[in-house]
Amino acid sequence: MIIGTAGHIDHGKTALLQALTGQAGDRRQEERLRGITIDLGYLYASLGEPDLTGFIDVPGHERFVHNMLAGACGIDCVLLVVAADDGVMPQTREHLAIVELLGIRRALVALTKIDRVEPSRIAEVQLQVEALLEAGPLCGAPILPVSSVSGEGVDALRAQLLEQASEVRARREDGHFRLSIDRAFSVTGAGVVVTGTAFAGRVKVGDELSLGPSGRRVRVRGLHAQSQKAHEAKAGQRVALNLSGERLSVADIRRGDWLVTPELHAGSQRIDIEFTLLPSETRELRHWTPVHVHLGAQDVTGRIALLEGECLAPGGHVHVQLLLNAPAHAVHGDRVVLRDQSAQRTLGGGRVLDPSAPPRNRHRQARLAVLRALAGDTLEDILPGLLPSALNGLDPALLERQFNRPRQTWQLPDDALEIDTRLGPRLFERGTWDYLGQSLVAALQRFHETQPDELGPDRDRLRRYALPQLERPAYLALLESLLAVGTIEASGPWLHLPGHRVRLSEEEEALKARLWPLLEAARFNPPWVRDLASALNVEEERIRHLLRKLSRIGELQQVVKDLFYPDATIRQLASQVLDMERQSGVIRAAAFRDQIQLGRKRSIQLLEHFDRIGLTRRFGNERKVRRDSALASDTELR
Repeated sequence: MIIGTAGHIDHGKTALLQALTGQAGDRRQEERLRGITIDLGYLYASLGEPDLTGFIDVPGHERFVHNMLAGACGIDCVLLVVAADDGVMPQTREHLAIVELLGIRRALVALTKIDRVEPSRIAEVQLQVEALLEAGPLCGAPILPVSSVSGEGVDALRAQLLEQASEVRARREDGHFRLSIDRAFSVTGAGVVVTGTAFAGRVKVGDELSLGPSGRRVRVRGLHAQSQKAHEAKAGQRVALNLSGERLSVADIRRGDWLVTPELHAGSQRIDIEFTLLPSETRELRHWTPVHVHLGAQDVTGRIALLEGECLAPGGHVHVQLLLNAPAHAVHGDRVVLRDQSAQRTLGGGRVLDPSAPPRNRHRQARLAVLRALAGDTLEDILPGLLPSALNGLDPALLERQFNRPRQTWQLPDDALEIDTRLGPRLFERGTWDYLGQSLVAALQRFHETQPDELGPDRDRLRRYALPQLERPAYLALLESLLAVGTIEASGPWLHLPGHRVRLSEEEEALKARLWPLLEAARFNPPWVRDLASALNVEEERIRHLLRKLSRIGELQQVVKDLFYPDATIRQLASQVLDMERQSGVIRAAAFRDQIQLGRKRSIQLLEHFDRIGLTRRFGNERKVRRDSALASDTELR
């Protein structure tokens, strides 16, 4: 268990810990001279249990609340210290508010300095504390009068802390390791050492981790858990890690930097949270207010964007997006505390819902519905409400990072489908997937009704026509599933419903029989419309009309106006393009021209046609094959 103190300055927090543990703690020279705690102090002692208990001593001065927040972020139980002579003071209230915002639900109240006051004063302050806790989640917390000088009440407090330790629920160890650094220093002969509370997972000597916003790779050379040398540490422990990395120094590390497994690293400057403004605030909070955001041990500035209205009254609860001035690491469920721009008072706080929030459409009802679905505590609670609104499916890799839940620990809802796309698997609700398929078929039917002379659209045109809101990887997976069962058929690049055909009249069939040998005989250099009309002694418009109809059927492809290639010839050219990329990695117009032995202009026209139909993608003067294109897949299969 990790116990953290809280309370007003000079209420005896440091002296109480010394009385409890028999240790003076890590006091800095400036702190000894001034007689106050300025930064975090750490102690490790046994309360009677087999494992050592970690104690974090926080400063009580209002100027050092940011340090108090850095220490309070990882504690299991708070020891709220109130001096019997002073009673409840401003930082008592502020520290209590911070503890509640951080979601800490175990607390003991130590009523210190009872040797300085009369019994009646002790009873009076006890009533003050009870009234302070009454409206909050820590109502009913035990209040124990103690004297650090005489030792009165210390044994009773130690016994209560031991009872709390037996009831503390272990943190999840099945997630990826994450630790928020609160100290970094150099040790002679060892190098860089960082300390912090392990929020999740396990870490052992030899592991590789990602450090800070940049994700710099470091390796664990050695570690201590709860101040004892160990080979492995786990969630809930105070951990000291000896790190090694290329040119790594203490100057590269700041308080608040995160140390995480590489799979979990993903810094974000937009975080969606559910936020509560403290009832003690005297005025409403306005949209776009500048704030200090405390997340783990990190303190970063930013602005708060209200997603439901332009202002929030004291005590109000609303969804907000935090726009940070520097990247931060978070996962679903992390606690956030917000302070004002000058860092002089605590405004409120909340819980992280989406640590990688989208930059657009954050006010839309659909987005707010997603945030409401994310209000659950576990992934299993959230998925049934989240899947129906996920039109493009959910990316398991992003969910794993968002919730810090490795894929093998999930329990999916019965109606969840895992669909393989060309960019990896996606999770869909079965009803949503069926609805998308029905919508695609219905749209293709409408297309046939409005364009009876066309065999059908190509893949990208059908997507724009039917499901423009569906991302391409999901759309292609949907289309391929319908093609596989025969609900939709393909003739060349054209898609159509089974049985739908564009028919040629007898006259058109006769004209086709005359011109087709001319197209095939010319191979890579077919005649233009005017040349076909001249050779067959037929009006240009009749030839043009027939060739366009044949292109809609899928037997021809129009490269430029009045220049048509048989589909089989285009596939031969596509095969040469694929071979060229396999050999050299890219497609160059000059090399393509030499290979097909055509002029420069015609070669470029063909390559631009391949760009349009999705076979290639242009990068400057070079091209690469798009492996998700229908033509590339079909040609490679052949």
